[in-house]
Amino acid sequence: MKYKILIAGFQHETNTFAPSKATYESFVRGEGFPQLARGKDVLKLRDVNIPIGGFINEAEKFEFELIPVIWAAASPSAHVEEETYERIVREITLAASDQVIDGIYLDLHGAMVAEHIDDGEGILLSRLRNIVGDNIPIIASLDLHANVTELMLSSADALTAFRTYPHIDMAETGSRAAKLMDLRLREGKLYRYSCRLPYLIPINSMCTLVHPAKEFYSLLEEFECDQISLSFAPGFPAADFNECGPVLWGYGTDYCRLEIAVNSLYDKLLKEESDWEISFLTPDEAVKEAIAISKNANRPVVIADTQDNPGAGGDANTTGLIKALLSNKANNVAVGLICDAEAVQAAYEAGIGGKISIKLGGQAKIPGDTPLEANFDVIHLSNGQCHFDGPMMHGMFVDVGPVACLQLEGILIAVSSSKAQMIDRNLYRIAGIDPEKMSILVNKSSVHFRADFGPIAEKVLVAKAPGPMIADPSDLPWAHLRQGIRLKPNGQPFLITVK
Repeated sequence: MKYKILIAGFQHETNTFAPSKATYESFVRGEGFPQLARGKDVLKLRDVNIPIGGFINEAEKFEFELIPVIWAAASPSAHVEEETYERIVREITLAASDQVIDGIYLDLHGAMVAEHIDDGEGILLSRLRNIVGDNIPIIASLDLHANVTELMLSSADALTAFRTYPHIDMAETGSRAAKLMDLRLREGKLYRYSCRLPYLIPINSMCTLVHPAKEFYSLLEEFECDQISLSFAPGFPAADFNECGPVLWGYGTDYCRLEIAVNSLYDKLLKEESDWEISFLTPDEAVKEAIAISKNANRPVVIADTQDNPGAGGDANTTGLIKALLSNKANNVAVGLICDAEAVQAAYEAGIGGKISIKLGGQAKIPGDTPLEANFDVIHLSNGQCHFDGPMMHGMFVDVGPVACLQLEGILIAVSSSKAQMIDRNLYRIAGIDPEKMSILVNKSSVHFRADFGPIAEKVLVAKAPGPMIADPSDLPWAHLRQGIRLKPNGQPFLITVK
């Protein structure tokens, strides 16, 4: 028997404290993700390192008949607009109503908040459950930064999350989802067991290339077997709603073994809470250390401009680190990507070799951040199109709109017309910058850049310049978290004030 599996994707990581919302056009463009695809065009994503690509390839081994509907993603930002959310969800739910299917696979993020609902994925999953009933399996893959809700867990037959940050196992996670679909179709209902952690984790602490996340995910895989599948989502600690935070869960045919595995991992997370703490450098500290290291290095020192990460809700236009570079007279430096369409337009009007007097960046009006007013030299212009060669989303076509390279003293600034996280070295190359030849690189990213930049970096430094993605969750003005959750490892508990 060939099982008919409806497949769709709808991804957004929502920072409810960010300045800009996600529009329908955001999903059409993709903003660093593949552009919106429908019908058979969804199947063309099979060779892209995203979950639905892995699911499509694995599904062929099980001889599933796939019914592709839509795949849409946008760069993290503030809330998804209500009309946009309902428009995309309606396409998925109508397809589920109209088709005779044996299962549904969804490529989700797990931290979507829309203007009118806090739990974007939970509502989508529950609507589909109401349409297809209890007997049709619904399987979804999630980002490692998912804020997994009880509605998500109760509405899906199985959820499985990434295990790497930087996310290099996205297709692998989709493949795992296909295997869970096969297991559910063969075995019937699976047992589920989950635990919710009592503290938030900063995103920089979640990097699986280093301790403690590296060791924890290795242990998680050791606990797995043919009878159980496990997941841990440390969460996205910038979504102000009741169920924001880390969740550990699993599925299996052996409940006793599943319970023991999840509880053992949960106990480790409680016992080693202090290991998930992290400290940050100021912009001035980071630049001074980078200059000192680069004097005796043959490879670039990379500074993460973590609080303006467009992969976590930033708009990629703050200038704090550039100003620190200038005040410390740093040389042979590249910064990217700064998103400023007006600056790019001015550069095109001046042409290569021209000079422009502009105010660069600062559009988000972040407290402590201002535009950089200066005279810039136009060094390079391009259409802003490339394919990624790095481990994340390898082979994916990206279009960030027209790009300009502006020079100011010893600094090259890659300026784009639309925002994209600096996760691939080719985003520098489209601005005419050879990243390997720079002494210092300042990347608008938190962790993802490590996948492609780690191999060329002499050292990685993490700096907190003013920006919309607050790196320390205890610094955020929370209002709707659950009572008592600690705002960071060993931090103060969130207490709801009763007026």
